[in-house]
Amino acid sequence: MRFASKVSLVLPMLALACFALKALPAQSQIPPTNSSPSSETPSTSTSLFVMAGSDIDRPGSLPRANYNIGIGHTLGFLRKDPIGDELTFAYTYENAGSHGFLHTNFGEHTEQIGVMKNFGLPRIKALTGYTWLQTGITSYSGYGHLLNRMATGVSIGAIVHPTYHGSIWIQESYNKVVTVPWYTTSSIGYTYSW
Repeated sequence: MRFASKVSLVLPMLALACFALKALPAQSQIPPTNSSPSSETPSTSTSLFVMAGSDIDRPGSLPRANYNIGIGHTLGFLRKDPIGDELTFAYTYENAGSHGFLHTNFGEHTEQIGVMKNFGLPRIKALTGYTWLQTGITSYSGYGHLLNRMATGVSIGAIVHPTYHGSIWIQESYNKVVTVPWYTTSSIGYTYSW
């Protein structure tokens, strides 16, 4: 499936998911600065994220493009869950071709679901951390034509909060696709939350 037709299938689904999650009741509020963590009320929010980064394929050190768009929905009642408090759906395009950041005949398209755990850092209000577990289905286009391979990823990152609704993500990921060598991804992205 060509890149343009793949994106034309994913973007409407992403928009539909965005509107469906927006319809859920949300209680996005900043807790008072003098409150203790136990008195904070759980909140629900939705985030749209866009990330760009570079894969480093292993074995070796070849830089490759990695572009990610997705939506996440934080569930306040899962705040104390050790695995995660945010459910995510994402689409990733990765280029495995010889000239890095442009589209080649060795593209990889992945649809993933995941669970993210957000956590605060002591004494730092404008910076939080997160872990992110993802799994999904990937397919390769062009010469390396493979369909429906299981893909998994584990990420750790930091979120800088310059505004109430906007944030910048910095992330490092370990990824593995069945029958393909593992690779790491360093990414930076922007998220809008409501």
